[in-house]
Amino acid sequence: MSDAYIYDAIRSPRGKGRKDGALHEVTSVQLSAQMLNSLKSRNALEGHAVEDVIWGNVTQVGEQGGCLARTAVLASDLDERIPGLAINRFCASGLEAVNLAANQVRGGAGEGYIAGGVEMMSRVAMGSDGAAIAVDPSVAMETYFVPQGISADIIATEYNLSRDDADALAVESQNRAKAAWDDNRFAGSIVPIRDRNGIDILDHDEYMRPGTDMQSLGALRASFKDMGEVMPGFDAVALMKYPHLERINHIHHAGNSSGIVDGAAALLIGSKEFGEQHDLKPRARIRATAKIGTDPTIMLTGPVPVTQKILEDNGMAIGDIDLFEVNEAFASVVLRFMQAFDVGSDKVNVNGGAIAMGHPLGATGAMILGTLLDEMERSDKETGLATLCIASGMGAATIIERV
Repeated sequence: MSDAYIYDAIRSPRGKGRKDGALHEVTSVQLSAQMLNSLKSRNALEGHAVEDVIWGNVTQVGEQGGCLARTAVLASDLDERIPGLAINRFCASGLEAVNLAANQVRGGAGEGYIAGGVEMMSRVAMGSDGAAIAVDPSVAMETYFVPQGISADIIATEYNLSRDDADALAVESQNRAKAAWDDNRFAGSIVPIRDRNGIDILDHDEYMRPGTDMQSLGALRASFKDMGEVMPGFDAVALMKYPHLERINHIHHAGNSSGIVDGAAALLIGSKEFGEQHDLKPRARIRATAKIGTDPTIMLTGPVPVTQKILEDNGMAIGDIDLFEVNEAFASVVLRFMQAFDVGSDKVNVNGGAIAMGHPLGATGAMILGTLLDEMERSDKETGLATLCIASGMGAATIIERV
């Protein structure tokens, strides 16, 4: 098989996922098209330069419905002969788009791809697609469905993770994100977003809350306590599935959970021949990809088994990885990952994560892979792993190596 390389990685700033957020006026198609146009211009891509655009987004209704990928191509400056594929693997959609593109290249189905994703959470509300896993009783009852916040609290209960642990991780995420921005670590990847008049409307991650401390987080009420405990509550469902637990310890709140934001990201993936043809230098090789299904009730533990799988499949050990990006969907997800592998915080999310900067569902996987690559280059590291937990009980992971 051919090797697949990352030639470029960009992202938008994350805008607050509310009507007063800076990106609210921009549609999903427009934001996606700006990402495609930026990759095109940065890499001098002309004509039918890539085989396909694979684009992840989670809530596939309204302006994010249909085949958003193809619509974005037509709205962009890319050649109309380039098709588009919209995919949905929930929170890992952006990473799965990259993985699919890499594996197409490795299998010989084209030399170059654009992959990434978008989510405009201020415009298309999370859950507005009415997913059967949540609303169809015949499915929800069989799978012991609970909302993700309850799942995060189950992880905290099962693995003895305290609220102080979660809040400390959240404070560190804020501090690291601020330090990264202050040090211009994202400068090479951020694409300022423009309105229809070509005026820049956002050039930084808008959701961040510098100055967050343990005291301010300690004043916040647990977000999922009422939905868990007020009858008929989801805690009762969880305890039927996990009878060894006496109760669910509700530790998560808005300050130690990922932020609702708007954003998009894109990567240029290709073979060695693609780079030579377009006079591009590869930044990293995509060494391996993996996905796995897990318990759908606790739901968010996927980064652990999928990391075990990708390492075993490739004859590697956890010590072979220099840096990790583990999506901060909830604090307990990252804490459990570090606990399971005995990995120090100095190797995980060193520039902050979704707790500080936000989690634009369909884009986040592509975003964290780009952030990982940027940091590997900045700190002169060789090998990195990006992974995300996924709704309904799944995990996805990618290992990259600098070249």
